[in-house]
Amino acid sequence: MKRSQINRIIAEAREHFCEYKCNLPGWAFWSPNDWAQVGSEADEIRRHGLGWIVTDFGTNEFDKFGLVLFVARNGHLHNNSSVTTKTYAEKFMIVRSGQMTPFHFHWMKTEDLLNRSGGRLNVQLAWVAKDEQTMTSDQVRVKVDGFEKTFKPGETLSLQPGESVELIPRLCHQFSGHPGDRTVLAGEISSLNDDSTDNCFLGRNVNMPPTEEDEPKQFLLSADYALKY
Repeated sequence: MKRSQINRIIAEAREHFCEYKCNLPGWAFWSPNDWAQVGSEADEIRRHGLGWIVTDFGTNEFDKFGLVLFVARNGHLHNNSSVTTKTYAEKFMIVRSGQMTPFHFHWMKTEDLLNRSGGRLNVQLAWVAKDEQTMTSDQVRVKVDGFEKTFKPGETLSLQPGESVELIPRLCHQFSGHPGDRTVLAGEISSLNDDSTDNCFLGRNVNMPPTEEDEPKQFLLSADYALKY
């Protein structure tokens, strides 16, 4: 993706957060110069991958396949164990009308996917097969706000604002903003999150090439300041 595109997308996301009266921490919209003034006191942000992620899943079709995420809190995993006392994670996500996050699953993470505000959030669910590249024809039983519901594989669960669904390991899911609806402010509350090792996209090789720096950075992505343990 181009830096100009990322700058514009985050600026638009900021407008949606304001519209939905969802406040992010003060550092969410720091400039690169602001970050340059901060030392090791912000290393948890840098090491735990907090902040902005903008992805088109390697498609170059952000409006069709894309997602804006703000990782508000997270711990850190090493050898599948928590390095810190923080054992949970939270993300905020901006999902446009008709914009899809493709089918994927997690080996370890359990999460609640929430529709916080805006339009309907459509979710399709299915169990991953043993080959981890296809899905089974088994029915899916999930908890929707504490109520157990059963769906056919690939059937659409439409989450209204305020509703959520629990997603457990190896449960494939894809989600999108309902066509014609308002942009969705979605959320994720989960066990510890490591996107570098715990995301498997079915039938896709999601490679993210380096950002094309066609204009100066207005905001930093978490990848721009990441630190390693």
